[in-house]
Amino acid sequence: MGSEVAQVLEAADFAARKHRWQRRKDPEETPYINHPIGVARILTREAGITDIVVLQAALLHDTVEDTNTTLDEVELHFGAQVRHLVEEVTDDKTLPKLERKRLQVEQAPNSSLGAKLVKLADKLYNLRDLNRSTPKDKNIYFGGVQCFMCLG
Repeated sequence: MGSEVAQVLEAADFAARKHRWQRRKDPEETPYINHPIGVARILTREAGITDIVVLQAALLHDTVEDTNTTLDEVELHFGAQVRHLVEEVTDDKTLPKLERKRLQVEQAPNSSLGAKLVKLADKLYNLRDLNRSTPKDKNIYFGGVQCFMCLG
């Protein structure tokens, strides 16, 4: 058990260092690390997930997408399984946002269970976070969702 806790804490520390200068887009501009920690918390507390690889991937899920972290770096520190899950939930930021969202839906049925869990917890955290957002931010978010739903 101690080893598993250490593995999760290593992922949290790594993510905190990678996201150290980032802030959430909420009114308080909270430290970004609160988001991956919140995603991991949803998985453990609400979904009962204890799989260390899934929890590490939850903590690291935005490092490749939103920082200068590479997938090779994730694998070096956390192994091939964590790398694979992080890769599955990482969007290609070179694509337009609407295309990234379309690909998320298209690829979801073929994603691993771990990737689905991380992505769902991520979406749930973001939806809950909207409660603290300004009406303008909510309109931007839901405007994108409505536009995305038109693709289906």
